[in-house]
Amino acid sequence: MPLSRGGGWSPQLTDKSPWFQLDLRVRMEVTAVATQGRYGSHDWVSAYMLLYSDTGRVWKQYRHEDSVGRLVGNSNSDTVVHHKLSQSIRTRFLRFVPVEWNSSGRVGLRVEAYGCAYKSYVADFDGRSSLLYRFNQKSMSTVKDVISLRFKSRQAEGVLLHGEGQRGDYITLELHRGRLALHLNLDDTRVRASSGRMVVTLGSLLDDQHWHSVLIERFNKQVNFTLDRHTQHFRAKGDGDSLDVDYELSFGGIPLPGKPGTFLRRNFHGCVENLYYNGVNIIDLAKRRKPQIYSGNVTFSCSEPQLVAATFLSSSSSFLSLPAPAPTLEGLSVRLQFRTWNPDGLLLSTRMVSEEEPCYLLLQISSGRLRLTHHTSDLKTSEVSTGKSVIVNDGLWHLVSVSTRGLQVTMTLDNEPASSIQLEDYLEPRDNYYFGGCPVAQNGSSCINPTMAFQGCMRLILINNQPTDFMLVQQGVMGSWNQLQFDICGIQDRCLPSFCENGGRCTQTWSSFHCDCAGTGYSGATCHNSVYESSCEAYRLAGSSSGDFSIDPDGSGPLGPIQVYCNMTESKVWTVVHHNSTSQARVRGSTLEKPYNMHFDYGASPEQLRMLVAQSEYCQQKITYQCRKSRLFNTWDGAPLSWWLDRSGERRTYWGGVLPGVQQCACSLEENCIDLNYFCNCDADRDSWENDTGFLSYKEDLPVSGIAIGDTSRLNSEAVYSVGPLECSGDKSLWNAASFYEEASYLHFPAFQIEFSFDISFYFKTGSPSGVFLENLGLQDFIIVELSSPSSVTFSFNAGDGPVVLAVKSPVPLNDRQWHWVRAERNVKEASLQVDQLPLRYLDAPADGHLRLQLNSQLFVGGTATRQRGFLGCIRALDVNGVSFDLDERAKMTPGVSSGCPGHCSSSAGFCHNRGKCIEKSSGYVCDCTHSAYGGPSCKEEVSVSFEKGSSVTYTFQEPFSVMQNRTAQVSSASSVYSKSRDNMALSFLTTQSPAMLLTINTFSQQYVAIILARNGSLQIWYRLHKERRPSVFSPVLTNLADGELHRLRLHREGKDVYVARVLSGNDALDEEVAQAGSKGFVGCFSSVQYNHIAPLKAALLNRGSSLVSIRGHLLESNCGALADLSTSKSRLDDTQRDSAVIGGVVTAVIFITLCVVAVMAHFLYQHRQVRRTASIQEKDHRHSLEAAYRAELHLNNSMRDSMKEYYI
Repeated sequence: MPLSRGGGWSPQLTDKSPWFQLDLRVRMEVTAVATQGRYGSHDWVSAYMLLYSDTGRVWKQYRHEDSVGRLVGNSNSDTVVHHKLSQSIRTRFLRFVPVEWNSSGRVGLRVEAYGCAYKSYVADFDGRSSLLYRFNQKSMSTVKDVISLRFKSRQAEGVLLHGEGQRGDYITLELHRGRLALHLNLDDTRVRASSGRMVVTLGSLLDDQHWHSVLIERFNKQVNFTLDRHTQHFRAKGDGDSLDVDYELSFGGIPLPGKPGTFLRRNFHGCVENLYYNGVNIIDLAKRRKPQIYSGNVTFSCSEPQLVAATFLSSSSSFLSLPAPAPTLEGLSVRLQFRTWNPDGLLLSTRMVSEEEPCYLLLQISSGRLRLTHHTSDLKTSEVSTGKSVIVNDGLWHLVSVSTRGLQVTMTLDNEPASSIQLEDYLEPRDNYYFGGCPVAQNGSSCINPTMAFQGCMRLILINNQPTDFMLVQQGVMGSWNQLQFDICGIQDRCLPSFCENGGRCTQTWSSFHCDCAGTGYSGATCHNSVYESSCEAYRLAGSSSGDFSIDPDGSGPLGPIQVYCNMTESKVWTVVHHNSTSQARVRGSTLEKPYNMHFDYGASPEQLRMLVAQSEYCQQKITYQCRKSRLFNTWDGAPLSWWLDRSGERRTYWGGVLPGVQQCACSLEENCIDLNYFCNCDADRDSWENDTGFLSYKEDLPVSGIAIGDTSRLNSEAVYSVGPLECSGDKSLWNAASFYEEASYLHFPAFQIEFSFDISFYFKTGSPSGVFLENLGLQDFIIVELSSPSSVTFSFNAGDGPVVLAVKSPVPLNDRQWHWVRAERNVKEASLQVDQLPLRYLDAPADGHLRLQLNSQLFVGGTATRQRGFLGCIRALDVNGVSFDLDERAKMTPGVSSGCPGHCSSSAGFCHNRGKCIEKSSGYVCDCTHSAYGGPSCKEEVSVSFEKGSSVTYTFQEPFSVMQNRTAQVSSASSVYSKSRDNMALSFLTTQSPAMLLTINTFSQQYVAIILARNGSLQIWYRLHKERRPSVFSPVLTNLADGELHRLRLHREGKDVYVARVLSGNDALDEEVAQAGSKGFVGCFSSVQYNHIAPLKAALLNRGSSLVSIRGHLLESNCGALADLSTSKSRLDDTQRDSAVIGGVVTAVIFITLCVVAVMAHFLYQHRQVRRTASIQEKDHRHSLEAAYRAELHLNNSMRDSMKEYYI
């Protein structure tokens, strides 16, 4: 209907699902559409869906690049709104489906479509046909190939293209389980004969009877494989660069040699158009009957099957009711095809009569399996299910049939063996057949549904072999329905492309997806956030002491974590990365022509090591070369006889203690070489053992990746070398700061690519009441983080669905000239904002909303592009997606901004330890140890208590720690919402008693976590998240810990939490073995007990009489933690490489500490839980066993130092 003319379309008010359809007469390439309201009225459509089809049946919804299916319409009846399609669509029919319209009027619409003519060469394959393209010569050898085609398929399996050669070359393009797979090998019979064939897969749900475009481009081994808008780049396997194919290429199937019409795999069933092989139009040659083409049962027009599907949209209210046909002698039979992602849903419910007693037949999906139930009136049930290996919520079409014959009900799924229920009496249908769900008025009477309503697609419903016409149902001629879409299957693959990062595994339901981050080292809704600190310096600031750690230098960036040793001395924190050969090695018999070579493996990629070195302030690596008649340089011409390799594999000929470009050793700079005629001791070429030792410290070359020694072949010539671990100190990003002292000033950085997920974190301190921390703008989208008031930080953004504001309000002012931490995150699932240790505020992304955040301007830090509302104060450690911004360097060239930040607490000097907070004072600083388990001026003094039998400490949280949300959701359920905060627990203990209770965390809903010593002294962690389930037990340490030695225990949790609303008094919820350990009490010593920012043991000593702390029995302040440190100080001083000083975190003695949480008990069990979302609230529940998932995050410190053992969990 042309625009700018009178009239317009408006449906009848009684039309339940109105739509306007446009027939273009022939297939056209549509590039844009435009809409307008009905002329001279208050009728217009403000939002609509655009569907398209070749035949007027089997429709598909047009979606933007970020999968948004809703198009914005009009806001009045006169204005024309154009939409240029991001991808043109080739179709004959367009259907406009109104979603929203003027509330003061009716649906009114005028439309126009823009595009051009589209010509295509089409071939139809019926599942038994093929095209063979025969070469003029025996074999075709190519180094470059370009293959393009478009297809639409009626089946999930089928070969589109195949060619092979006698030398092992092959290429195969096929559909497998609805995905497109490309098999390619170049000249390698070994690969072809083995199981290591290379397969690259794209797409899913490709059996949707709609056109899909394919392009394969190959040059030598480099291949670009494109399906629709998604391209995969890969390198082909094989020894050669050319693809050698013998005799022919086949399209539509793989024929057996000498047996025409017989195929190795299932043939393609569907249509192909515009098939080109290296510029040759294959279908055109076939149509013109050219001799090089053999055409077997191929026709040249696309036949269109009438497979009309219906989409069940709602998991709570969708249903289709069909009348029961008259009984037949053969009995009842129902047959249908369905596809879904949901693990639960009702397929069929019907009331039957058996000897005049009502009963029900139920067909449902339960936990991904198909189940048939015969439900009698006295609640007796009989049921059969498919096997555990047969999963039906995989998005594929499945065929199921249910039939009765005699005293037997039989269920058949696909090609699986039939399952039967034996009946006592004959069944007769009484009421309607209900598919997908039950009407609200009928539920419990003529229809029962013990599970959710079905969300998915159904087609080809046959009742007693009579097909159901969905068009008659839609028109109201037969049956009834609710929340259905006809003639379309609206299934989407929300895991393609996958938004789960860092190796997270994507699973999905009909309306959402979930990322399983177990074992990845990352957490969050999309596995974006590293669970590890970025440096050893960050671990020290968090209160950790020396030990083995995983660090993630680029945080949420693409690089994974590195295993390192953190050596935390009084003056510095050293990051130590060991390699595979740190011990001394002896070399004999090597020459310059055949040198001795050794490669060093650090257990990390070069990119990870480069990032670690770049973020460190200083790095060094000790290299020792002991020699006897083994020179480093030729004494005649100075040519190197030995060398080492830098991190890029380049030769380096300078040795420890000197700078690059100088072929010397440390003794030459110190002027103490044994022979002053040479620059290295070993170049004196003496028969005695000499030594050239020093530290390499040029960061751009570190770490050493290898060493080559070439002068040990002469008589009595030998060398002994060692290359120490990489050692780095300092974290450049933590204290990289800028000071803003003019409101109009700012720092600007290039635009950042943060389309689908980003996190921004930084520290600030200010005395101003407000100011913008950072701003980044697009044409419509934006992000802004600002101090909006003296006690409030806001995170604002627009990703295409309208502005969103998240705010965290602090109970104390934030403009107190002290450091505060801010972290904002946005991904396709949610957005969140956290300030210091205040509760996290987060907001779920809108369902089917825009995914892509499009920003095209520079990133402004400390101000805005308009130079208004600028920030006055200091910002440091600015990090975006793991990339640290060099504020210090940029500030040096920016007016109104200075590098660094004044004050004692603005450097890495580390005045305050173990979570102590540095507080600026006019004449210096003080350490606030309130949230530290330690005391003293620098928060380094152990707080230890000895417990006698019958003693205990109970700490009750005063404030509610529930997570704030930007949504209305009830929190009465203990698991209705979840937190994204981080939990850390630490305690040290010394005892000889077992069993013994160390620590428990209880909730009023009989959930608990308990840490105990079992009868044999082994450490056990008990947890029960649901009172109706048995507790789970995890034993990370099996050795006897009740040995009178000091043991340190740390637990780290990042992820989902359990919420409660009241306090549980006593331990009635504890299981027998845990309660027994508690009844035995604890006799021994605890030290420096920490739970997040709470130090309950310290509170018990310093705040006796407080309502937060209740003490039973006699407690005696002790120094067992400090004594344990003293007893091991000598061994630590002797071992400077790993334990030069262990500070913080030594925790010793408690009998029984119960942290009774008022509003939330944050547990540490995260990555063994799956997500289950209901229609009203979101519930995230553990389903995996603890041991399987939690061992991925288990870090055991195996080092033993005399009397102290340390465990990281």
